[in-house]
This record gives sequence, C-alpha cells and structure tokens, in this order.
Amino acid sequence: MALPSTFLPAASLFLTFCLCLYPQLALANPGSTGITRHYKFNIRMQNVTRLCQTKSIITVNGKFPGPRIIAREGDRLVIKVVNHVSNNITIHWHGIRQLRSGWADGPAYITQCPIQTGQSYVYNFTIIGQTGTLWYHAHVSWIRSTLYGPIIILPRRNTSYPFVKPYKEVPIIFGEWWNSDTEAVINQALQTGAGPNNSDAYTINGLPGPLYNNCSSPMETFRLKVKPGKTYLLRLINAALNDELFFKIRNHTFTIVDADASYVKPFETDTIYITPGQTSNVLFKTKTLTSNAKFVMAARPYSTNAAGTFDNSTVAGVLEYMSTDSMSSSSINASIKGLPLPTLPVINATSYVANWTNKFRSLGSSQFPVNVPQTVQNRYYFAVGLGTDPCPKNQTCQGPINGTKFAASVNNISFTLPTTALLQARYFGKSNGVFTTDFPTTPLNPFNYTGTAPNNTMVSHGTKVVMLPYNTTVELVMQGTSIFGFENHPLHLHGFNFYVVGQGTGNFNSATDPTSFNLVDPVERNTVGVPSGGWVAVRFRADNPGLWFMHCHIEIHLSWGLRMAWAVMDGKLPNQKLPPPPSDLPQC
Repeated sequence: MALPSTFLPAASLFLTFCLCLYPQLALANPGSTGITRHYKFNIRMQNVTRLCQTKSIITVNGKFPGPRIIAREGDRLVIKVVNHVSNNITIHWHGIRQLRSGWADGPAYITQCPIQTGQSYVYNFTIIGQTGTLWYHAHVSWIRSTLYGPIIILPRRNTSYPFVKPYKEVPIIFGEWWNSDTEAVINQALQTGAGPNNSDAYTINGLPGPLYNNCSSPMETFRLKVKPGKTYLLRLINAALNDELFFKIRNHTFTIVDADASYVKPFETDTIYITPGQTSNVLFKTKTLTSNAKFVMAARPYSTNAAGTFDNSTVAGVLEYMSTDSMSSSSINASIKGLPLPTLPVINATSYVANWTNKFRSLGSSQFPVNVPQTVQNRYYFAVGLGTDPCPKNQTCQGPINGTKFAASVNNISFTLPTTALLQARYFGKSNGVFTTDFPTTPLNPFNYTGTAPNNTMVSHGTKVVMLPYNTTVELVMQGTSIFGFENHPLHLHGFNFYVVGQGTGNFNSATDPTSFNLVDPVERNTVGVPSGGWVAVRFRADNPGLWFMHCHIEIHLSWGLRMAWAVMDGKLPNQKLPPPPSDLPQC
C-alpha cells in the first residue's frame, strides 16, 4: 500500500524534531558496518556551586561533567562544537585512534587552530577496533578542568563482552574542583615560575563529598545505589588535572577487565590506581546483604615528588544498598561521616604502583589477538622530567633554584607550542618556520638519570617532531629523571595505542633489560606512567598518517613543556594517506 503524499513531509519533520531533541539518535551510515551518531556540543558558561561557593564554569550543554557520548564499535560520530564562551576551545577525543581522521583529534595548535568565540567546528571520526570507556576533554590551556565527559563504546551489535554481562553500567569520573579560575592559576604559575596553586577538592562525577567542609550541600556527595548480589560494570576515568589517584570501596573488591578501551586478562583487586588520562572498566559484584547497608568509597592522590605540592585530600562517596525506604538528602552527609573510610595506600606507595602496573596483560584471545611488533625498525630513548629556565631580567622568579623558573622537557627539549597548527602546516607544505624534524632520538646530554642530578638543569626550547615512515615499527623507552625529585609521568600518545612491553627501576640498560620484555601478551594502552625513578618501554606500528601529539597528562608538566610530536608519513596507497582537511577547519 502506497503512503499518502502528505505523510512524507510530516515524517521528515518528525524525524528532524526527534534528532534535534535527542542528538544521540543515529542515522544509517551507508557503506559501513556501523551507524552515524550526531551530537551537538554547545560550549557555554554555567553557574555551579561547590564547597559553598558559586562560580561560572565552562561546560558542554550546561552540564558538569559533560554529557555522555554513547556509540558502538564501528559507528561514525559527527559532533558539532559551537563556542559560546570568550575562551578559545578545542576538544580532544581521548584514546580514539582517529585512523585517517587526524583533523578531528583536537589538540590546539597541533591538529587544529582553536574554535574562536561564535565559531563552530564539526568533529567527524569513526570508532575502529575499540570497545570500552574513553573520554573527551578540552585541549587548550587548563580548560579541561571543567570541560570533560565520558565516551562509552559498546560492542558491535550481536556481539558481547568477553566477560559476564553486567546488571548495570556506571561511569565514575574522578576530577578536581578549583574555587579559583584555573586559567588564572596557570597564568600565575607560568609568570612566577613556581608550582601552581593546588585544587580545593577532588570530585567523583563532579561532586566533592562531605570530607571538605561542613557547609557543603548534602547533594554534593556521589551516591552509587546498588542491589544485592548483582554485577555492575564501573567505567572509571581519571580526568583530574594534576593528580594520580588511588580508589577503593570499603569491604568490596573489583575485577579489572579493561584498560584504555582494550580488554585485559581479568584480575582481582581491592584498590584501583589510575593516572590522569587513563580509563578502566572494572566488574564490581555486590554482596548479599540486607537493605540499607552503606559503605564509603574514597580516592586520594599518589605522589612521590617531595619538591612539589599537591592536593593532599580525600574525596568520598557512598555505596548504598537500595531499600524500600528512601533516605532523605539531609541525612546523607551525617550517615557517611559516621562510617569508616576504606584504607588506602600511603601517598608515596611506589611499590604498590609498580606491582599494580605489572599485573596488566592483554586478553590475547582468538577474538582479541595481540599484535605487538616482534621486530623494531625505529628505536628511541627519551629522558622525561623537570628542569629549569632562567628568570627574565627585572623579574623575580620562584622556581626550584634561585633565579629560575620551573620547566619540563623530553630529551632536554621543552616543546614550544606554535601559533599555526602543525598538521595544517605540514599538509600544505608550509612547515618552514613552524617546526623542524630534528627531534633527537636519544638524550643530547646523557647523565645518571636516576642518580645525582646534573649541575646544569637548564632546558632548551624548540618545536621539533620525529618523522616516521608509514607502517614502520617503533620501540620507545621513556626514562624518568631525578631532577628535583622522582615523579611518575603519565605519558599519553594521540592517534595510537601502544603495547607496554617492559618497565623497571633505575636507568634502562639496553643490553640486559630487553631480554625480559613481554612480547607475548603485553597490555595495550594509550596512556602509561613512566615510573618514579625508573623507565617504561612501549612498541607500536606507525600505521596512522598524520601529526600526533605525545605529552605528560599532568597538566602543569604539559604547560611547562613536557610534550613533543610524531609526524607519520603517508603510505603509497590511497587508503594510507591523510585526507584533505574539512572545509570548516578553524584557521589561526
């Protein structure tokens, strides 16, 4: 039976209405195995009250944390970002491989110029070969302190998780709350050369909990309501600017099943360790308890650098077994304060962190094989850590040594952010004067990296990249340094996952340490901690043409210059080349 002609415009209007009202609704994506999902991100200021103070913060669609992005593996995401604030904005889709979609990666002045006030940009990319939890965040200055949210990637239709199906899935995002404007915090730190002021609280899903002061609203405590005897999937994200965290729920355990949207061999633990930038999916089975049972969950920092400052506080939430009797919000804080806190590792629990990271192994099943490169064509040895810059004339600086400012570097080069996006400059053959391709493969001035610090701690500056031929294999050893104290550095590589094939304490020994590399089932990640007082080795294949940022995900270290970039050349075939930029790509 033919439809009446009046039905077609009405159906079209109804579909348009639905897509405007529910941007997560998808349209078919012809020629692909997935569908296209449309979102619209309006970047707006929103008044938010925390710790008894109200401030205007930068948000997505007025939400803090931002709204969830939900997709399946194989889906295409089309996300229009409209900037309604006075700040320049970019958004990075953290952990997304961005295969041949480098224009959508998001770091300011690396793959794009920022979206200016009143302007918009459409990020267009496909999720290929990834299932789990990732996240998005602003990638310009310190705006990501409030502009972040989860990316939930479900398995393809008619497929399932390689573990028991959970009863419910819950994103848990750790963050930091600042009563001050974070742009003022970082600007002051860069001006004085000192470490930045600390955050005022940690948060769980944007809420600081009851341990900070007595005037905070009871509604500022995260509550996870559960049913007895059920298995939940917790999607953990560390979105904090500057702090690695321990997390625990009293008298409960977790089963780790995923790291950075890659499946791992499951293992049990009662304490989670997670660095800024990292994500993890964990199974959490509730106990067979009577209703109204409550347990405190808590997170606090891991830090080993005695020379620095950090927010040494604890964020708490409550795990509440559901009952028929509802608990009034006014009694939430009182009930938590009467409950014992979980026992977390000490602040500088380096041995716990080392044991934790050594437990991770790729799942390595026939359905999820391990493709770690067995041979290496390009080897690099990067010394990463802190250093100093001289204090400008006629200025008083508050750096670690009199007359200096804090700096950070990779192989003694502190990366200078350009004023033209690197990917644009390279694609259009205008890199001259923007960047050079002489980034050193090894430290220019070797020293005892984990021993006595050298007398000269000054860094050099430049906008240098490493050139990689398409599809070649890379082994990168990242060596921590002892300058101004040992510190763990979570290094994030854009555009790639890598396999963590080895790690150890002290200085890397190129003759003996590779003999213990795991080339069978190493964990696959996009963010890895360079151990405090040690090294980590990773391998990956340069199969993604473009220009890719790599940096420490502790934001102050990124601001001080602990960052660099990899330029991966095009391959010979059409599907091995970076496509032209979209017409709405922001210009500098």
